[in-house]
Amino acid sequence: MNHDLYFSAHSIAEQGSYKLMELPPELCMLVEASLSSEGDRPSPSSFYIKGQPGEDAVLCTQDKTYTIRTVSLSNSILVVTSPPDPDVFPGDDNSLPNLVIHDQLSEILELTQAIPKLHKLNTLLKGKEYGEDEEDNENDMNVEQAYDDPKNFTYADARAMIQASETELNRGLRERRILRINENLRPISSAYLTKIIQFILNTLAALSLNHESIPIEQVCTTLADEHDVPRIVSVQVMGWFGEISELEGKWKMDVVAVVREAGLGILKDAKDKSLNKDDLISSWKDSIGDKFASSVSLDLLVGNYIIAPASPYSNRQLIKYFPISHLPVDPAQRFSDLFLTRSKWKNEDIVPFLSDIAVNSKERDKMLLKYARATTDVDGVWFTSRAQYNG
Repeated sequence: MNHDLYFSAHSIAEQGSYKLMELPPELCMLVEASLSSEGDRPSPSSFYIKGQPGEDAVLCTQDKTYTIRTVSLSNSILVVTSPPDPDVFPGDDNSLPNLVIHDQLSEILELTQAIPKLHKLNTLLKGKEYGEDEEDNENDMNVEQAYDDPKNFTYADARAMIQASETELNRGLRERRILRINENLRPISSAYLTKIIQFILNTLAALSLNHESIPIEQVCTTLADEHDVPRIVSVQVMGWFGEISELEGKWKMDVVAVVREAGLGILKDAKDKSLNKDDLISSWKDSIGDKFASSVSLDLLVGNYIIAPASPYSNRQLIKYFPISHLPVDPAQRFSDLFLTRSKWKNEDIVPFLSDIAVNSKERDKMLLKYARATTDVDGVWFTSRAQYNG
């Protein structure tokens, strides 16, 4: 098949203005779905390119984030179109349509699914913590007015600056316990959140409420009247730890999530101190009451502590707060910190501390292969560092 090729009259100006992006299968399906239509209404889909100066750009869909990498091509690709005016580039009557060359590409953009860069929230929201000692915020109106300050960091700011999809960002705000008040973002203090959880549990017990169908207004009113917790705060806290039905005005509490948060509160309160394992479990059960005591399990706190014997000659185990959220996000630095903390890790102990820097188990295993050395004995698989770190 032969074509007559001509350079565009604007080829010099157009040079470098085109990029070719290779889409992974799941994005191809998304694009195809958006182009298909039911009746006359196509299914919408949106892609966003995000990145501040100095950052590598990422592409975000509604629920995933992809890194964008440039890959060189062995053969160049021409960007061509049919001529806008056949009279400008006339051809023989029997020839195929002429083509106009606009640009020449020697590389493509490749997409790889990545972990959303939510860690920036820690820096952007530093010093903006919301706690029990908030001044002049006795009611919802005062709470909202207190956030009407241009220095505040808003949800719109987060959407623009955080390299994450909408779904990932909202999940990140929820998991980091960040309040949205009048569209401004404030992380709630751990101590205050622990108190609110305790207030809620006490309210359920005092009013004999079923944890699977809790009247939202009744709990909010009790927390506001007895503990000065604004409704705008208590409703969001309930949303973090269960399902809210606005239509029915009911809240179904996630028992496991509430129990886990209560345990984390005890760990965080201890901070640099080590806790006896049995004492931790006992205090934990006391804090949530007999009704939910059976849900207490150290497994709920995985990724937030390390455990070690009290001494080489003792069977008593000590637990120390060691949260994954305080570790570096760079893989090399993450492994450096882990091996400085402990020179030898069991497979099941180290894996939880890699969950937020690997998209899946395959990528996690690649990291372990790159930064750690595996050995096996009667106790299982152990990992030691491939590099030498000075503690």
